[in-house]
Parts: sequence; C-alpha cells; structure tokens
Amino acid sequence: MSGVRIYDLAKELNVSSNDLLGVLKELGQPAKAASSAIPEETAGVLRARLAAGATAAVAEAPPAPTAVSPAPTLAVTNGTAPANGTAPTNGVSAPAKPAAPAAAEPPRAVDVPDVITLKDFAALIGVAAPDIQKKLMGLGVLASLNQKLSPEVTTRLGKSYKVAVTIVSTSVKPAAGDAAPEAVPVAPKVAVVAAKPRQKPVGPVTRPPVVTIMGHVDHGKTTLLDALRSAKVAAGEFGGITQHIGAYQVEIDDPEHAGQKRKITFLDTPGHEAFTAMRARGAQVTDIAILVVAADDGIMPQTVEAINHAKAAGVPIIVAVNKIDKEDANPTRVLTQLTEYDVMPEAYGGEVQTVEVSAKEKLGLDDLLEKILLVADAEVEPKADPSAPATGTVIEAELDRGRGVVATILVDQGTLKMGDSIVAGATFGRIKAMLDDRGQRITSATPATPVVVLGLGSVPGAGDRIEVAKDEKSARQLAESRAVTSRDEKLNTRRPVTLEDLQKQFQSGSLNELNLIIKGDVQGSVEAIRQSLEKIKHAEVGIKFISSGVGGVSDSDVLLASASSALIVAFNTKAEPAAVRLAEAEHVEIREYRVIYDLIDDVKRAMAGLLEPIYEEVPLGTAEVRAVFKLPRAGGSIAGSYITSGKVVRGANVRIKRGGKMIFEGKITTLKREKDDAREVAQGFECGILIPGYDPAEPVNEVPQDTIECYEMKRVERTL
Repeated sequence: MSGVRIYDLAKELNVSSNDLLGVLKELGQPAKAASSAIPEETAGVLRARLAAGATAAVAEAPPAPTAVSPAPTLAVTNGTAPANGTAPTNGVSAPAKPAAPAAAEPPRAVDVPDVITLKDFAALIGVAAPDIQKKLMGLGVLASLNQKLSPEVTTRLGKSYKVAVTIVSTSVKPAAGDAAPEAVPVAPKVAVVAAKPRQKPVGPVTRPPVVTIMGHVDHGKTTLLDALRSAKVAAGEFGGITQHIGAYQVEIDDPEHAGQKRKITFLDTPGHEAFTAMRARGAQVTDIAILVVAADDGIMPQTVEAINHAKAAGVPIIVAVNKIDKEDANPTRVLTQLTEYDVMPEAYGGEVQTVEVSAKEKLGLDDLLEKILLVADAEVEPKADPSAPATGTVIEAELDRGRGVVATILVDQGTLKMGDSIVAGATFGRIKAMLDDRGQRITSATPATPVVVLGLGSVPGAGDRIEVAKDEKSARQLAESRAVTSRDEKLNTRRPVTLEDLQKQFQSGSLNELNLIIKGDVQGSVEAIRQSLEKIKHAEVGIKFISSGVGGVSDSDVLLASASSALIVAFNTKAEPAAVRLAEAEHVEIREYRVIYDLIDDVKRAMAGLLEPIYEEVPLGTAEVRAVFKLPRAGGSIAGSYITSGKVVRGANVRIKRGGKMIFEGKITTLKREKDDAREVAQGFECGILIPGYDPAEPVNEVPQDTIECYEMKRVERTL
C-alpha cells in the first residue's frame, strides 16, 4: 500500500504512534492502527509543522534548572513530566524577557494539576479544545483530546491565553523530617504523554512477542515452524535439540538498530483447539496469531475456525500465504477470500498484514519475522518486569518415566530461577532442573522465555498458572488450598453458557449480549439465519455472532462456546458424538432445529429472558387491627385482625396505614387462625398477624387505628 506508515513516521518525528493517531483523528483523517499508511502529502504536512514548531519551541524555551544535568531535546521527546511539577530541561538558555506592561484586566488565576488531559485543561481555562490543539501544533507538539500535558506546556498555554497557571502536585509528598531526594540527571521529557491500553501486564522492559501459528490441516503450519527454527537457530544448536517442548525462541537482527538482536517466542500448539482450550482456562499467553493459508487451496473450513478463534481472543492477525512455490498458487485469490470473513488485507486498504512465504523453499521468512516485530511494536507493545515476583503459564506437561513430571512453562513476569518453590494449579514442587528450547541447562528464565521445568509432584493442566512461593511448605499449603477450591467449584459451579446461567449473569449487570455460534447444513441457510437474527433490535440486549459455518457441531465449536460463553444453534445438522460429550462436560448448550422460524422464535425468547425483569404490585387483601396481644417470646406484638377484603397471605408484603398515612412496610412472618398456623386467611375471618418491627396500635373507642394492606410483587414477562 503506497504512502508512509504511521509507525515509521512516529519514529522519524520522535513521537509516539498514539500521538499521531489521535491528532489524525482530530484533524478528520482517522487511521485504525499504527501500521496504517497515510498519503505522502499528509506526512509532509506533519513533518513541516513539527519542524517549524520545534524551532519556535527551542527559541522560546525557559532556562534549565541548575540542580539537574541538562540533556539536549526538541519540543517533543520521550518521557513524562517530573512529579514535582518542575518544567523539563531542554539545554537552551533563553534570556529573560522584560516584564510585560500591566494589562487593564489582571489575568485569571487557575490551579492546574501536574497531570491533566488537554480536554480537561481546555474546560478548566474556558478555551475550545481545537484552539489549543492548533496552538500546540504550531509549537511542534501533536496532541489529541485525551493526551496529557506536562506542567511546562500548561504554564505556557496559560500565558498565551492570559491565565495565571499554578501547578498543583498530585504526587505523594515526603513526610516531615525526611531527606529530600537527591537531584539526578533528568532524561529528555515529553510535553504530551498518553498511555496505550494493553491486554497484558506491563513493565519497564520490552519482552519478546509471543506468537501462535494456526490454520487448516496440511497448509504448512508445522513446516513453517520448522523452517523458522532451522533458519534462525545456529546449526550446532539446532542439531542439539533433544526434545520437543511446545515452544521455542528465534533470534533475528533488529531492523531498527544495526548490530542488535531481538527474540520472538513461538508456541508450537496442535492447532486452534489447544489455543482456545488454554484461553478457556484464562491463559491469555498469545500476543499475535499467524494465520497460515495455502496459496493453492485458499480458505478452508479450519481456516475460518482459526480466524474466529483469533478474533474471539482479541489478538492481531498476520496472514502468511504459504506454498507460493507451487505452479497453481494464487495468492491474490487468498486475499480476496479473506475479505469475505472480515479480514481486510493491507493491500486492499485494510489493516491486516499479509506475507507471501514458502516454508518448503524457505522464501519470505525474513519478511514474516519483520512483520511480526512491526505488529508487536505498533499494536501489542509487549513489556514485562523481570524483577517482579515470577509468574507464568503451563504450555504443556507430561509424565516421563526417566525424569518424572516434565512441564513446559512460558514465563510472563519476573525471573524464574533454579531451586524456586513453585505452584502450578493444584500441584507444587521445587525446580530441580531447567532446560531451554535447545535442551541446554539454564539457571534462570526471563519474561516470554519458554523453559522446561523438572520437579513438580504431579502433572499440571495446560493453561494452569505458575507462581513462586517463598518456600516448599508455603507452596504445599497453597496447592492444597487450590485443590479444595477447585473441587468445590466443580461440584457447585458451572460455566455461564446455558440460558439459566446467562440470565443470572445478566441480572447481576455483567452481561448485555447473547453470544451465538451458528452451524447449518448449507451456507445459504446460515446466511439466512444470520440476516434474520441481525434484524432483531433492542436497546437493552443484543446478539453477538461468535462464529457461523457449515457442517456438524464439532468439539472445536464447543471449546469456542465455552471460552466465549456462547450458545450453539444447529440448523438441519447434528452435533458429533465427541462434541456432545464435551458439551456435557463443559455445560455448553446445543440446540438443534429443523424449522428456521422455531430457531428465530427461540432466540427471541432467549433474549427476552436476558432482559431485566419488571415487577408490578398486585393487591391481595386488607385487614383491620382490632386487638393487640403482647408476646415478647414471639418477637413482637400480635395484631388481632379482621379481614375486610380479599385475603391475607403468609410471607406476603404489607403496608401499614394509620390515620390514612403509611407508617410501616414489611412482610408477614406468622399468620394464625385461632391457634393454628395458616397459609392464608380469607375475607370475613379473624386472624393473628405478626410483622417483625411493627408495633400495632390499640383501637380507640373500638375504632381500629391501623389498616394492613397485603400485596405481592408479580413479575411481568417481557418480550422483544
């Protein structure tokens, strides 16, 4: 695609990709991702404005504080503002300007936090946000509405709008008597900073991205993995691999920094079923999904399933069009087919990266690895903290006769060390040996490093979380506690993928969509069902289509439903026996239909069941209090009453009125007819009523003072 990538332009201009994305959106030229391309003309305008603004900003920069070592910088650099509100240094000493003549009207004084967004600052000083954006653009600062302004920038903006800005620090101040922190050299600071949301824990260090390869059988997934591994691992090291460990790393040259190396971690899983099974257990270990499609076959059923699984996991997709060395290869047809499944290649104006490769001939491998790093830096930004407490995820585990329990672990935070006492799910142990992906013994493993661990007492499950305990005793206690909790959960809880569970979840306020997986006998039926269901609109609940396809319900569909809390509807097709057994184990509901209208009506009823219920008051009867009996043992006073209309029911709601005014509301806990307990008493009879917290009033001159109105709240069934 012609033009300049936002990611590359951001590096050239020394600003973040988020800054450029935000400004382009505000300027009416939005882009979807940092890997998007913009016309060369637009890039030239941004370069010119930033260059002009940088010159102006340096000329007007304030003098550097003497307590710090200045570092040369432009108006836009890397970092954040100091916590104490001190303006960042810029290495240029500007002469002090003469005092401005006194204005006719003194400037307004405004207290501004040391951390504030552009939008909030504009509202605080009463200036339109677009005006501030234009002014910042002239200073070489690209800012969107939700980006944060440093104290230096807010102060300068305040002066330009005749507002006296006082910076109010929001950081924690040292206690009285504490020594002031020493002045240290300050790195260049940025005027505008915006944090990008991440799916994974963050830290100060960039870690290798974790990549999973998926696709249709025989499309070359395993061959591609082997080609990458053999091409990027030294021959001696590759020959030394003694076992398959389910994950490995490759090391490549950093395209951005000559002479430096970067690593990529690949998960060698047996397809998307294992990928989703781990995700169903809460193991979000994958950063990027590589979709392998054979150039001669094109999109196949398992390819579509892989697309759905990757989308449900919310990870970026890179399409590797494999087998381009074949005579009947047609990569263009593959790109066209991808658009039918909402995967828009970059060549067609979309955001999905595509690479043509031949795993057999080892063609295009460097391009694929470069695209992985591009997507990782622009969209994922994987980071971790090697000094944090070590945690990880079990990729696979088995019992080896010679070595005992062998578990492949992917570290995601901290550093796993030899001799650590670890807990994996409901099992524990002490690390006796650690091996890397080449079978070499190692003593520690940093984030995103796959490692084989020996020493666990029993085989953990794929997707189990790994934690480090302070000693083996603590590890044993934690494992036993987890075992009890896991057993109780299996006995008492189920996954929320049946209608009853979904209704409970919606009533608790945590669900407003009905997730569906549609399977049909032919594509025409599937499309007709989907189009009919898309027409069902309601303000409170909607339908989210997780997947749709032709054929019987497979165990892959059940795994996807389990991971996504979805229902499966099958039209003119059946569920495979293995899928039925798995659905029973995972408590996934599969509904089969022969008539399309029955399917649509059932989905409507299911959506109506997810609507928040409405209750209306239904009067039951009225009673007059004609006598009061003090019975402390009964927990209060008994109201001797006469039913004047309807009936009074035990357990019903009541409203007490005295002199026409309501004085109390509650429920009837005890209802007696003569000396016997009664469930209800009808009109014309006398009874004794006990209502906790209610103190009945004696009749005056035989005239009842209190009236008891009995009613019930009846649920009103809602429809779409």
